[in-house]
Amino acid sequence: MVGQRFLEAWSEQPAARDWRVTVLAEEPRPAYDRFHLSSLFSGGTTGDLALCPPGFLAEHGIDLRLGDPVAAIDRAARLVRTRSGSEVRYDVLVLATGSVPFVPPVPGTDAPGCHVYRTIEDVDAIRAEAAHAATGVVVGGGLLGLEAAGALRAGGLATHVVEFAPRLMAVQVDDGGGAALRRKIEELGVTVHTSAGASGVLTGPDGRVRGLALSDGRELPADLVVFSAGVRARDQLARDCDLPVGQRGGIVVDAHCRTEDPAVLAIGECAQAVDGRVYGLVAPGYQMAETAARTIAEQSGPGFTGADTSTKLKLLGVDVASFGDPHGSAEGALDVLYSDSRSGVYRKLVIGTDGALLGGVLVGDTEGYGALRPLAVAGKPLTVAPEQLVLPAGFASAGPLALPDDAVLCSCHNVTQGAVRAAVRDQGADGVAAVKKCTRAGTGCGSCLKQLGTVVSEELAAAGVDTVQGLCEHFAHSRAELYEIVRVTGLTTFSELLARHGTGGEGCEICKPTVASILASLGNGHILDGEQGSLQDSNDHFLANLQRNGSYSVVPRVPGGEITPAGLIAIGEIARDHGLYTKITGGQRIDMFGATVDELPVIWRKLVDAGFESGHAYGKSLRTVKSCVGETWCRFGVQDSTTLAIELELRYRGLRSPHKLKAAVSGCARECAEAQSKDFGVIATSAGWNLYVGGNGGMTPRHADLLAADLDRETLIRTIDRYLMFYIRTADRLERTSVWLERLEGGLDHLRAVILDDSLGIAAELDELMARHITGYQDEWAATLADPDRMRRFASFINAPGTPDPAVTFVPERDQIRPARPGEAGHPLNSPVLVAGTRLEVLTP
Repeated sequence: MVGQRFLEAWSEQPAARDWRVTVLAEEPRPAYDRFHLSSLFSGGTTGDLALCPPGFLAEHGIDLRLGDPVAAIDRAARLVRTRSGSEVRYDVLVLATGSVPFVPPVPGTDAPGCHVYRTIEDVDAIRAEAAHAATGVVVGGGLLGLEAAGALRAGGLATHVVEFAPRLMAVQVDDGGGAALRRKIEELGVTVHTSAGASGVLTGPDGRVRGLALSDGRELPADLVVFSAGVRARDQLARDCDLPVGQRGGIVVDAHCRTEDPAVLAIGECAQAVDGRVYGLVAPGYQMAETAARTIAEQSGPGFTGADTSTKLKLLGVDVASFGDPHGSAEGALDVLYSDSRSGVYRKLVIGTDGALLGGVLVGDTEGYGALRPLAVAGKPLTVAPEQLVLPAGFASAGPLALPDDAVLCSCHNVTQGAVRAAVRDQGADGVAAVKKCTRAGTGCGSCLKQLGTVVSEELAAAGVDTVQGLCEHFAHSRAELYEIVRVTGLTTFSELLARHGTGGEGCEICKPTVASILASLGNGHILDGEQGSLQDSNDHFLANLQRNGSYSVVPRVPGGEITPAGLIAIGEIARDHGLYTKITGGQRIDMFGATVDELPVIWRKLVDAGFESGHAYGKSLRTVKSCVGETWCRFGVQDSTTLAIELELRYRGLRSPHKLKAAVSGCARECAEAQSKDFGVIATSAGWNLYVGGNGGMTPRHADLLAADLDRETLIRTIDRYLMFYIRTADRLERTSVWLERLEGGLDHLRAVILDDSLGIAAELDELMARHITGYQDEWAATLADPDRMRRFASFINAPGTPDPAVTFVPERDQIRPARPGEAGHPLNSPVLVAGTRLEVLTP
C-alpha cells in the first residue's frame, strides 16, 4: 500500500518525467488494500481490494515486476539482485518492504493447521482450512487478530482469542474500553483469554494441529491456529548491506526518509522514524511516501517526524475507536467517562489542564469520532462541555464542534479541513466524490467520511448551493432516493444498483443492509436467497436474534396476543423438549431463548406444523400489534380491539422498513395497550377509531401524535397503509417513525395532507405498494424449511451438520437456563475438558 502511494506521489512531481521507475515486488499481484483484507471472508473479491488504477503504470512508464523480490543490495555498485538472478541498477533506491507477521518462538508453529494473517494467499489458506475445522484459536487480540476471529466465527467455528496483554487492543484502548470490547465480543460467542500467551502448538499423530498450550498451563482444543500477534519490520535487506537499523528493528531514517546512505530511502512499516517509532498503520506510511517523493524531487515540504495513530473500525460488528492520547499520559490530564455495561457502550475523553481535548476511547458507539479526532490531534479546546459529549445522545444534541482549518480531517493522507474547504471553494468540487478526487481525503480507511461530508455540505451551503446528503461513500443518493430508484427501475440486486447508481467498490456496512431492506420492502424474493442473503444484518442471516452467548431466540407470531390452548401447549412442549428459556414479552408474545443454529430448523418445523409463523423479532419490520381484550370481555371497552389488532398484524406482517415497527390497539380511552407510545396506535371511540402516529419508547421516548379521529374501519386501515408506505418510502436508514416525523418538513400537517388529502398525488401508488406487499407475503421460516439450499446455512459446523456448538453453554436458574458467564462453572473458558470431549466427538466419524 505504501509503495503504491509513493508511485502516485512521485508521478505528481514535475521531475518524474525524467526518471525511469522499476518496481520489484514479491507478491504475484499489484498493490492491494490490506486494511480491508477481511472483506474476502464475507464475499469480497481480490479485484475489490486493488489499489493500482487501470492504466496507471503504463501512463507513467512504470516497470512492475511481480513475483521476483530483491535478494541482495550492493550499495557500492548501486545495484540490486533479485531472487531470479536479475540485476537492476539504481540512482535512488526506495525500500517499502513493509513487515512480516510475528510468530511466537514456541514449538509446533510450523505444523499443518498453523497460519498467519497478512496476505491474500493467507486468507485463501485459512478459508480452505476452516472448511474442514470445528474449533479455531487466534493468537493475538489486536486489530488483525480480532478481524481473524470474526472471520473464523462467521465460518461456523468455535473461536478462541488468546492475548498476552491484560486486555484486548491494549495499544489502542484503556482498561475500561478493553473490558467493554471483551463483553461485546464474548456475547457474540467468541471466547477471550487475556493475560495468557502461547507456549506451544499441540499436534496429533498425523502431525496436524490438535490444540494450543497456554503459558498459564491450560490447553485449548484447536483444528486451526491463526497467529496475529503483531508484526516486525522487514529490514533484513538493510541489515545485509550494513544500513543501520533500530534496536527493536526498523531501518533508521531521517525526517526526509533517507537512510545513512543518501541514495537509499525507506518508507512504511520497514522504517524507524526520527522519533524512534516504527509505525504499523497505513496513514503514517502514506505520509512517509509523500515525504520520500518530495525528497527525491528535491522539493521543499514538511518532513516526517511522527504521525497520528488514531483508529476507527468495526470488529466482529462492534464499533471501536481511539484517538489522540487515549491513555491520558499527559501530566494533569483528566478523564470524562461514560460506561454502560448493559448496552456495551464505553466513552472516555481525555481533557488537558487548559481544557483542550487530548484524546479518547469509544467502544460500542463511535458517534463523533470524525469531529473529535481532529480536535484532539490539534490540541484544541472543546466548544461544549465534555460531559455532554459522552452521555447517551449527547453528541447529537451538542451541535457542530468548531474545527480550525489547520485540523487534520483525513489522517491517512494528512488533509486538513482548510484543504477540503479550499477544494470546494476554489477548485469547484461539488460533492464528497469530487473532494476525494482533488485531495484524496476519505480514500484511505474511510473513518473521516462522515465529517468530510459535513464540511463539504457546510461549504456548499455557504456558497448558496443546495446539497443532498448521500447514504455513504458508495452512494451519493439518500435512502429515500435509492428506494425510488429501485421502485421505478425494477432493479433486484445490490450489485446492479451499485454498478448503475453507485461509485464502485463492494459496498459497506451502511449501504448493504440498507439496500437489502429496500429490496425486501419491495418484495424482491426471500431474504436468504442469492446475493441478498449476504447483505442482511446479523440477525437476518439465521432468521433469529443472536444472544449474548452465541445462541439464538425463537419468537413465533401471536397476532394481537391471542393464542389458543393448543398453541400454548405446542410452544410449551417445544421449549421443554429443546431445553429453552421462555419469557412473555412486552409485545404479548412468548420468546424462547437458547437455541443453537443447528436447532433452529428443527424448532421451527414443529412451530410451523403447529400453525405458527415467524414473528420477525430479528428484522427491521413489523414486530407486534399489541391489544387489550376490548369490548368482547372488558366492561369499559367500546370497540373490538383484539379483532382489529389481529387484522392489522396479519396485514402488515413481514413488512420490511427502515427501522422496527411496533403498534397497539386499545379498546377504550383507558389505554391498556399503550397505543400512544407506538409507531402507530389505535384507540377506540364511541364513533370509530383515533389514529396516533410517531410514538416510541426506548432511550428517547416520544408520545404519539393524533393524526385523525373517529375513523371508520375501512378509512383507518387505508390511512395506516399510506402512513407506513410513505414512511418506508421517505425515511433515512435506521430512522424510527418518531424521528422521521419530527424531521419531516411541514411535520404532522404535511403528513396529514399527503395521506388523507393526497396533496402529492401519490396515494394510489402508496395503496398499490401496500397491496403488493400483502399479496406477495410469505412466511420466511415456512419458505426456508421447504428449500434445501436455504437450510444448508443452519449448521454450527460445516463438516458436521447437526453438531451443537460447544462454545454455547448454559447454567440452571429458577428452573430454567441462562447463559454461563465468564469465570462461572459451565462457561467454556472454565471447561476445557468438556470442550475437548465435544470436539473429539465431532472428529471421531
